[in-house]
Amino acid sequence: MADTFNYRIDHHGSLVRPPGLSTADPEAVDAAVREAVAYQRKLRSTVVTDGDFPREDFRGAVLDTVSGFRRTDDTGPDGLVRWVAESLPKANGPLLADRAARLADLTVIAPKAALPSPAYLAATTFQPGLGVSSARELGEALAEIVRAEIQLLVSRGVRLIQLDNPLLLGQLSTDPADPGALSFADALAVDALAVRLDERPEGVRIAVAPGWTAPADLDRTRAEHLYDAIAADRWILPFDQGTPAELDLLRALPDERDFCLGVADATVPDLEDVDTVMSRIDAAGEFKDLEDGAVSPSRGFADVASRPLLGAEDQRKKLVLVETVARYVWGNEF
Repeated sequence: MADTFNYRIDHHGSLVRPPGLSTADPEAVDAAVREAVAYQRKLRSTVVTDGDFPREDFRGAVLDTVSGFRRTDDTGPDGLVRWVAESLPKANGPLLADRAARLADLTVIAPKAALPSPAYLAATTFQPGLGVSSARELGEALAEIVRAEIQLLVSRGVRLIQLDNPLLLGQLSTDPADPGALSFADALAVDALAVRLDERPEGVRIAVAPGWTAPADLDRTRAEHLYDAIAADRWILPFDQGTPAELDLLRALPDERDFCLGVADATVPDLEDVDTVMSRIDAAGEFKDLEDGAVSPSRGFADVASRPLLGAEDQRKKLVLVETVARYVWGNEF
């Protein structure tokens, strides 16, 4: 699948925001986004995002803009506020497309947009007895909304769209114990609906980030089923720990799919050794065409705005490392 649209130097989307920035101050958010665009270009990223600055967390593009969800007072251990679905969701307008168009005006590079996957939202917001019959029904309704948004984003010039489902890799080992929860099969069916576009213009990539850690007891058959079921063009995979499972996860990916390797751990400040990273990529190159690849940090730096994983300077060092690795692998062919 090698072509000129692999966006070699990637990142997940969320960035450490400036101190004191509030989503309630649109002018300050817009100014911060302009600075973030300049920052990403200075670091020679081949994708540009708004850093998720306009949102409280990475789910906000959906939860903040569609009806049917209620915010609760509970917060999980990951720092995410708990939301519950009280009815089937309805979109009240574009989710990200308007902001993406404004972002495009700030850069010569087409912006990247990231959305929470419908299966992830269904799995984490469904609660029996609140007006939705099943997690699968909720997921399918969300998938229609997300698919329509992806089509709108593509029509407005966005060429890289990422769906985040942090739960999928965990389900390669086991299904949820709760019989009312979204099963692995249902999760695949729901996310497959979201990426099923009638047409893909040249250079468009629909990406899926299925989680941050490759399970040690990876089931190769289930991994292959994951890739077969969801017709994403690009898979953003963990590759920062040097485990056999990371290689197995990549090995199971069909040759016609692009891949992006998360080579820098976004959760710790310690900087990876470039030679170690390159040896891992060399091992991947023994069975994958690296022309179909890209590199990125392992996950977003601030998927929850109030709980960044690193400080701004450590984030910069990680992004510089990713750019350095990309140049070692592909030279200046971006």
